[in-house]
Amino acid sequence: MSRYRQLLRNAFGRLVLIDAEGVEHIGVNPVRAHPISAPDEGVSLLGADGHELAWIDRLSALPAPERELLEAEFAGREFMPTVQAIIAVSTFSTPSQWTVQTERGQTQFILKTEEDIRRLDEGRLLIASSHGIQFLVPDRFALDRGSRRMLERFL
Repeated sequence: MSRYRQLLRNAFGRLVLIDAEGVEHIGVNPVRAHPISAPDEGVSLLGADGHELAWIDRLSALPAPERELLEAEFAGREFMPTVQAIIAVSTFSTPSQWTVQTERGQTQFILKTEEDIRRLDEGRLLIASSHGIQFLVPDRFALDRGSRRMLERFL
C-alpha cells in the first residue's frame, strides 16, 4: 500500500489526502479496482488530475474513520439496488418495463435490450436500466420460481 499520512473531508465536502511528505491533495477520487467481484480489495486514490496518489490493498484494513469515509463516498456514487424478486415484466420482448422488488422497495425500469443483462460469475447478474442504473441480482438461482421463470425468457 502506498503510504499516506491522512485522509479526511474538508469543510467543502471534498476528500483530502495528506501524503507522507505532508502535501495536501484536494479533490481525491477513490476508485475500486473490482467494485462487484471484490469490493473490499484494491482501492486507488486518484488526485484531481487523475493520477494515482495511493493504493489501498484492503478497505477492511484501514482504521475505522478512514474506512467509513471511503464507504460513504462509494455509497453516494455506487447506487446499485439489489433485486430480491421480479414482480412483473410488461412483455417478453425488448424494450420492456420491469417491476422489481429491491432492498430499497419496489421500483420499475425499462430494459432496452437483452444485452443489458450481463452475466457475472456464480449466478450473479447486472441489469442496466434505460436510465443507466445498474441493478444487481446476487444469485439468480436463489430467486423465487416466478422470478426465475420471467428472467429465463431474457437469458
